[in-house]
Amino acid sequence: MAIYTKTGDQGETSLANGERISKTDSRIEAYGTVDELNSWVGMLRAALNAQNVSALTKYEEQLAQIQNKLFNLGAGLSEAPGEWISDNDVKQMESWIDAMQSLLPQQHAFILPMGSQAVTSCHVCRTVCRRAERRMIEANSSLLYRQYINRLSDYLFVLSRAISYQSGEAEYVWKN
Repeated sequence: MAIYTKTGDQGETSLANGERISKTDSRIEAYGTVDELNSWVGMLRAALNAQNVSALTKYEEQLAQIQNKLFNLGAGLSEAPGEWISDNDVKQMESWIDAMQSLLPQQHAFILPMGSQAVTSCHVCRTVCRRAERRMIEANSSLLYRQYINRLSDYLFVLSRAISYQSGEAEYVWKN
């Protein structure tokens, strides 16, 4: 079976419900950006594994779950029928954030996106996540989907701090 279908050669694609739309439609932009985010999260996982710090293993496991949820989110954004993201997914993300926050010193300044490969990967993921959120707003996606992606950007920021802290890295603070 060929990977190419040639059905998109004229600038259109199909949603999961069969509707043909322009590849520039806001819904395509939304799930395309979520797909990009998922790829960056994969890079983050690889960077985290390369650090080889046992205290960070739980974060790699969380990121594996997040990658699967991002696939679910993409399915929902492409209008595939079904329940793809739940309120429990949002609550899970909040509990992970709270657990990491409880380990960290209080933040007293803005933090620059700098540090190890894993830390800087968190920041790249966070900024792509914020773009995905903006695209989802443009596409008028469900509130639950937007809540999940909003919590994910918070998670990624706190994760960058947790990786720095648990690896003994300095945080780079903004100096005005």
